[in-house]
Amino acid sequence: MLENQPLSLYIHIPWCVEKCPYCDFNSHAVKETIPEAEYVSALIADLDADIKRFSLNDRPLHSIFIGGGTPSLFCAKSIESILTQVLSRFEHKENIEITLEANPGTVEADKFIGFFNAGISRLSIGVQSFSSDKLIKLGRIHDSNQAKTAAQLATQSGVTSFNLDLMHGLPNQSIENALDDLKTAISLNPKHISWYQLTIEPNTIFHSKPPKLPVDDILWEIQDQGVKLLNAAGYQQYEISAYAKPGYQCQHNLNYWQYGDYLGIGCGAHGKITLSDNNKIMRTVKVKHPKGYLDKNRDYLDKLTEVDESERPFEFMMNQLRLHKAFNVSSFEASTGLSINTVLPTLHIAQTKKLMAIEKINNEEHWRVTTTGQRYLNDLLEMFL
Repeated sequence: MLENQPLSLYIHIPWCVEKCPYCDFNSHAVKETIPEAEYVSALIADLDADIKRFSLNDRPLHSIFIGGGTPSLFCAKSIESILTQVLSRFEHKENIEITLEANPGTVEADKFIGFFNAGISRLSIGVQSFSSDKLIKLGRIHDSNQAKTAAQLATQSGVTSFNLDLMHGLPNQSIENALDDLKTAISLNPKHISWYQLTIEPNTIFHSKPPKLPVDDILWEIQDQGVKLLNAAGYQQYEISAYAKPGYQCQHNLNYWQYGDYLGIGCGAHGKITLSDNNKIMRTVKVKHPKGYLDKNRDYLDKLTEVDESERPFEFMMNQLRLHKAFNVSSFEASTGLSINTVLPTLHIAQTKKLMAIEKINNEEHWRVTTTGQRYLNDLLEMFL
């Protein structure tokens, strides 16, 4: 039976200093003054419309994530205004996780402290690399020293946790280069490291002018040695590209990957809401361009679609199988509203191919991805289409 899932909130701030050549997110380079106050008002109106649309007044809020773009371009007062208005509309636990993405080139000590005082409990810093030539190739506006300084300022700011975003498999990157980046990140002692491979996405500069990337054998060696480095430093891998000290997993992203619910407000933001009373799962997409989003004669909602029952197993697996933790039968059934028998034949085929494994916990079947399944995750996911 379909059940409402924990409800998170994603807030998108679309502006950045420059558009990176690998980035396919909805971001827009700043060409004039950012209309902060106008955008904050629009975000709250957008939120109120979603609350009314889905009758969410009695659903507690699980977590908040402010992403972009570069949210750290906004002043602390604007972030505080957003959070004060958001939290007044929902029940929530006192120590709710509130994450803000930051670019090392847009922060200084007072700003990080201001974000903490505004209510931010977790920072996610987009470092990508500590190598100057790689940062230039990636179009980043910061240098290696600014990246290190940002991590040190985050440590001193008062936030509960901070994450360093780091890429590997960069243009002309050797195994040694990649591991040096990782060693530097570890030395800065963040509670969480997101370490993921660069992929070339459509509608990016890198897609039209592809750089030379490392071959598969080097990529696999980077991954293998990097995981060993992270484990030795006390970071536990709990998702394909997420590593955390015990107790510091990103609760917001965990909710995504466990097929939880989330409102998405702001330019181009996506949302997913379970309506158990109607046995429906709805998806939303907001107006993408800032000018359209800020047009008071236009609705913030661009698309509203229902997830058909036939699509739910793949959507569940596409998220859940990123996690190293096994999922149980009841979580599948509550999240999708479908019987486990819908996917059981496919799970058994995956088991025979050693892509999935089954284990009994408290007399209930749990399914988890094997090491082989993690390596060939795309092939595994295609089995559920």
